[in-house]
Amino acid sequence: MFVSEGNWRKIRKSSSDTDIRGVTTMETITRDDAFSLLKKYNKDPFHIQHALTVEAVMKWYANELGYGEDAEYWGIVGLLHDIDFELYPEEHCLKAPEMLREAGVGEDVIHSVVSHGYGITVGCGVTIDVAPEQEMEKVLFAADELTGLIWAAALMRPSKSTKDMELKSLKKKYKSKGFAAGCSREVIERGADQLGWPLEKLLTMTLQAMADSEDEINREVEAEQGRDAADSEINDGADVSV
Repeated sequence: MFVSEGNWRKIRKSSSDTDIRGVTTMETITRDDAFSLLKKYNKDPFHIQHALTVEAVMKWYANELGYGEDAEYWGIVGLLHDIDFELYPEEHCLKAPEMLREAGVGEDVIHSVVSHGYGITVGCGVTIDVAPEQEMEKVLFAADELTGLIWAAALMRPSKSTKDMELKSLKKKYKSKGFAAGCSREVIERGADQLGWPLEKLLTMTLQAMADSEDEINREVEAEQGRDAADSEINDGADVSV
């Protein structure tokens, strides 16, 4: 029986039993709990910003591709996709499962998180062999590296924004191999192929996703910076009182 991704999501939400892939699942982690979990293992503001960016882009894609009712779920996967990178860069996508299982996150989310590293050989020499299956997972694989390249291109602009960036400007940066060299073009192009999209469609849609989501991302980043500043003041006050 064919089950669409949306219907699979509904089945998965209904219980902590077994999903259609035969995987035991739990209730989905809430967005707030997912963000707290991310921050438990990630302190670098750059990594937090990247996670928030991919979350927003994934939500945009969910709405654009007809999975609007699952937009928060797509976003949570995006938020958690690099959960192990800051502490274990040499074992990226290998440490994530134990971190997520410890927090009670379902195997469906774990599969999606790990699959964004498919075919990539990480620093310890292991090649990630968990393939993206659902359209959501393929979008994450394709868009993750690209968001980094687009953000780097935006920072080169006087506006420091994606909102006034044209596709031709992005394509020029994309073709420059020395620009944002850490953002793998090979991975981005493989992602487009997995989706069955021409590269230009992926570039166009991800640029639009970032432009449409930029204000939301900036609000989230600023709110997090405010919380960090408040926590720092509290800690400083505690030190003085002691």
